Amino acid sequence: MTALKSVTSKKLYMGRLKHGADLLEEITGACRKENIKLGRVEAIGAVKRARLGYYDQKTREYKFFTIDRPAEITSLIGNVSIKDGEPMVHAHVTLADDDGKAYGGHLAPETEVFACEIIIEALEGPAFNRQFDKETGLPLWDM
Repeated sequence: MTALKSVTSKKLYMGRLKHGADLLEEITGACRKENIKLGRVEAIGAVKRARLGYYDQKTREYKFFTIDRPAEITSLIGNVSIKDGEPMVHAHVTLADDDGKAYGGHLAPETEVFACEIIIEALEGPAFNRQFDKETGLPLWDM
């Protein structure tokens, strides 16, 4: 059976990320600064370069690839929860190149911001802690 927990919206944060910053580190740093341990994230903008991942379900390992050129962030969506006692941002991103070709995957470190506008919604509710899940090999919410 699907496990759900009730949460409520607490506060919205909107802002612009620093040019040249690491996209994932900057979002995670904002959550730490504002003490956001439960939330959701969305953003649009552009990157100078990106590193994305794909989780191989057979090998249970992430495969990473780099887009070493500018791209538009057409969508970034994710969540904030706790892993090892610290806020963790888990985000997926879709990027488009100058021909409109799209690339997507798990947002990884080494994605460099050109310009990025972000919304973080802090939520209130029970803790969502990430624990190793034997079935998938992933750090999933312990429900």
